[in-house]
Amino acid sequence: MKYSILTSNLKSQTDNLGHESENGSVWLKRRSFRIALLGIFTALAVVFGYMLVNLPNIELFTLMIFLSGFIMGKKDGMLVGLLSAIIFCLFNLYGASPLPLLAYQLTHYSLTGLAGALTRNYLNKKSYFKPKTDLYVPRILILFGLIGAIITFVYDILSTFFGGLIVSFAFEYFVAQYLIGLVYSVIHLIGNALGFIFILPGLIQLILKQID
Repeated sequence: MKYSILTSNLKSQTDNLGHESENGSVWLKRRSFRIALLGIFTALAVVFGYMLVNLPNIELFTLMIFLSGFIMGKKDGMLVGLLSAIIFCLFNLYGASPLPLLAYQLTHYSLTGLAGALTRNYLNKKSYFKPKTDLYVPRILILFGLIGAIITFVYDILSTFFGGLIVSFAFEYFVAQYLIGLVYSVIHLIGNALGFIFILPGLIQLILKQID
C-alpha cells in the first residue's frame, strides 16, 4: 500500500516537472489560470482580427495564435487557434467563410498554435534562447521571421485554392485568382514576417516575466 502511494506521488511529481519544463512557469500548472489565459489569448486574437479587418492583409490574428502556443503549449495553442478561427471566420464582418475554406481555416489556425509550441520546444534546447533577458538576437529574429513568412505563404496559397473550389475545380482558375491577389499576398507575407520579428519577441518577454 505504501509502495503504491509512493509510486503515485512520484509519478505526479514527474508529470508536473515535465509540464513545468515545457511551459517554463509554475503558474501554467494551475488549471484555472490556464483556462483564463486561454480565454484571454482567444479574445485578443479575435479583437485584433476585427480591429485590422479593414486594412488589406495586415493582421495580428496569426501572431496571437502562434504566441498562445509558444506560451501555453501544444494542446492549448491548438485550442486557441480553433476557437479564434471559429469566432472570427464564422462571424466575420464580410460574411462567414464558405465550407471548404472554413474547414481549411480551422485546420490552419489550429496548426499555427501547434507551430508556436513546437518552436518553443526547439528554442528551449538552445543556449542563446534567454526569454527573461533578451530575445532580440539575430538567430531568433531570423527564425521568427521565417516562420511567420512560411505560415503566411502556405495560408495564402491554400486559402486561394479552397476558396476557389466553390467556383471552379480548374487549375487555371486557381492560378489566375492567386496572380490577381499576388500584391496583397506579398503585403500579407511581409507584414506578418515583420510582426514576428519586431512584435513577437517583445510580447514573449513581457508575458513570461509576468507569469514566471
